[in-house]
Amino acid sequence: MSLQHTESFGDRPLIPRPDRTPGALRAACAVVAPQYLAAYDQAKDKALAEAVEHGSLKPVHAYLAHWAALIEIERHPETAMAYHHAEYLAQISTAPKEAREHLATAAGIYRDAVKAVHTE
Repeated sequence: MSLQHTESFGDRPLIPRPDRTPGALRAACAVVAPQYLAAYDQAKDKALAEAVEHGSLKPVHAYLAHWAALIEIERHPETAMAYHHAEYLAQISTAPKEAREHLATAAGIYRDAVKAVHTE
């Protein structure tokens, strides 16, 4: 039933683009990709630990940028489906050339998401 709802929604965003803050991204993740919450929390903890260890905020900025892009992909059902399908096909491909093509597709979707969240 939820699949039909998602399909009828098309590729319009499920939620507004969240602010690029830990709390806003986590809340958005809970809505559009709750299966990734544990990975989100681990990435945040790792980024904070690295920031303290190195005395730099670069790990925190990198984690926020990465998760903002992932949430941007997940906000759009058709885009998310294409992204995950390309990743899956790359993993199961037996021919290196075919795997590279699927990875290039996924990378292009990710790059577009990065651009989208940086042009706010």
